[in-house]
Amino acid sequence: MPVPIPRQRAIPAVESGQAQAAPAVGGPSSEEAVRTEDAGRNEATPAENDTTLDAAPADDVHSGVSATDASATSVSATGASSGAAVTANAGGAHTPLTLLLIEDDPTAAPIVRDLRDSDDRPIRVRTARNLTEAERLLTDDVHCILLDLALPAPGRASAGAGDDELAVLRHVLRLAPRHAVLALTASGDAERGAEAVRVGAQDYLFKDELDGRLLSRAIRYAVERKRSDTAERRLAEGKLRAQENARLERGLLPTPLLEGSLLRFAARYRPGRSRALLGGDFYDTVRTPDGTVHAMIGDVCGHGPDEAALGVELRIAWRALTLAGLCGDELLNTLQQVLEHERDDDEIFATLCTVDIAPDGRRAGLCLAGHPAPLIARPDRPARLLPHDNNGPALGLLPGARWPRTQVELGAAWSLMMYTDGLIEGRIGEGRERLGQDGMVEMIRRQLSEGLSGEALLRAAVNEVRELNGGELTDDVAVVLLDRVP
Repeated sequence: MPVPIPRQRAIPAVESGQAQAAPAVGGPSSEEAVRTEDAGRNEATPAENDTTLDAAPADDVHSGVSATDASATSVSATGASSGAAVTANAGGAHTPLTLLLIEDDPTAAPIVRDLRDSDDRPIRVRTARNLTEAERLLTDDVHCILLDLALPAPGRASAGAGDDELAVLRHVLRLAPRHAVLALTASGDAERGAEAVRVGAQDYLFKDELDGRLLSRAIRYAVERKRSDTAERRLAEGKLRAQENARLERGLLPTPLLEGSLLRFAARYRPGRSRALLGGDFYDTVRTPDGTVHAMIGDVCGHGPDEAALGVELRIAWRALTLAGLCGDELLNTLQQVLEHERDDDEIFATLCTVDIAPDGRRAGLCLAGHPAPLIARPDRPARLLPHDNNGPALGLLPGARWPRTQVELGAAWSLMMYTDGLIEGRIGEGRERLGQDGMVEMIRRQLSEGLSGEALLRAAVNEVRELNGGELTDDVAVVLLDRVP
């Protein structure tokens, strides 16, 4: 949860006895900050002071984060829950490393004045006597919190028996989930310190065993460990999201319903989007109770996730309508209504090819809605395209359109290949010439003559088209192959 910061205020820098603080980047100088503070109150409280031992360049802060890395981490305007808590502020040239000490008696706290970072530059210390002050001082430039576990929990005057000994730590972790936290406990209370680390602190220290060198090293270690933990968590979350997306997209790909049919089915799918598993192309195949095998392939214009989602909706609608007994013009007209209701833009359209293969496997009805004609190959003649003279308009272009249904003879043995235009629109070499349907037909003829069939044929076809294009295809590619072997 984001850390609530009631208001932005200037944090005055004071003399440490060694060097004067450099002005905060993008804010008032130390003198201006002091004047601003004095104008609003009569006396500055110790908890609102920064002890600045020197200024250090932001790109050299011990966290090891470059300016590029830091700028890539969003800094929230509402508080210190942003990634800036564990990375150097890349907004300026002189941003020192800052420690926030939360201790009810800062004057008695074992904090020395010579804390140094890994490059032997001073660390700025900011002190708060309670959680209310800490919340106000927990700004974006704080890199680490040193918390006294003996502080009472919020709403309690003192820690009592039976109370949660780490309630104050849990409260700070909720306020600053992205800050490094060091727990400060009594000497010999290692069990409590270890429990603090288990709860979420980066390390624990004993109050009466601290010295400047030990504390400086602990601060650097805590910031680096928090940074590493944050990066690891983000990586794990990214992998989990990718796995969930992959499972979702795989689940949206169809499972052919061909039980009882003698036809063999194969499909190949390659989305045009980088790292995607699903594109705007879609296909499906089902067998109805009368023995007819219905196959479909389509393409939604565009390549993004919205087009992929629309393709899934059209495929599911096609399957439902087909199993309900619709086919041909009636089915396509209903699909067009689905498209018109589901699309986000009136200019979105989809091409479609449907084939209804008779139970005996020798004849089929063909409907084309702005889609390339399928290819048929028989043992006794070269591969060729099915007739496409009655090609109707794509779905979503013309209200009240009609899609003629053409009867075609398939024969006793055949292979029928349906595809989207991604297979034929790839370029040939470095020129502007595209493969086209004629080039695709010649390629399939040659591959069939080499004895390829089924999955091997589709894999070879897609790979060769990609090689001819000189790399990955920009458009989605879907290919479906149905074979009838007596």
